[in-house]
Amino acid sequence: MEIFALGEGSYSVDATKKFIPFNPETDSKRDRPGSLFIHVNPFLIKTADDLIVLDAGLGYKDTRDELLLHQHIRNAGFDPEDVTLVLMSHLHYDHSGGLVVERNGKLEPSFPQATHVIQRDEFTFGLSGASTSYHKEIFEALQASAKIDFVEGSGEYKPGIKYELSAGHSKFHQVFWIDLEGTKVFFGGDELPEPEQLIRKFVAKYDYDGHRSAELRIQYGKKAASEGDICLFYHARATAIGTVNYQDEVFTVTAV
Repeated sequence: MEIFALGEGSYSVDATKKFIPFNPETDSKRDRPGSLFIHVNPFLIKTADDLIVLDAGLGYKDTRDELLLHQHIRNAGFDPEDVTLVLMSHLHYDHSGGLVVERNGKLEPSFPQATHVIQRDEFTFGLSGASTSYHKEIFEALQASAKIDFVEGSGEYKPGIKYELSAGHSKFHQVFWIDLEGTKVFFGGDELPEPEQLIRKFVAKYDYDGHRSAELRIQYGKKAASEGDICLFYHARATAIGTVNYQDEVFTVTAV
């Protein structure tokens, strides 16, 4: 198994929920009052049978009008056309923007050969347009021409890939375990988005159920430590891929 972080960079997000590129070396947080500052890391996993994308980033393009996500996959040594599975924790825009690409004024699936694994109720809610955290046009484009496997609740998608309806960050958020080829990987989406959230215990206002998310972070962290999981941290500032240690009620994370 090979694992790659496909970092899309750093961004500020204000009340308008617009993601604006932020360079920590040249930009000042004081110039963007009332903003959250996040880092975006989709992931790529190569197994014997699949090329897997875990969450799809913002879908921003480079100066050649190419998806950053596609270019990062090529930089890792693979072709975006060869992606076979896209595993989605949830569908907020910073995780789902890269599911589609605009070509000739039309949105098309970014991974037309892949099967997209999405919680059915999460998709239905995103498609409803009831929240500005979701971009309805993305899901309409997927519904029209992408391969989607809707899952419900928790279960095993295929041998070695399990999903769990966690319902903390969004009402129908899910997490994944991939246990293949002697390696076990945990992807917690926005319920374990960065190592610091294991070290700093808090309840986040941006979660659907902040108390549940806080409890899940500890639960998943302890499980990862006891089972030797490699954790993928979608919003990590530095350590996007790491292992967790839990000793004397203190978490530490070591980069892989």
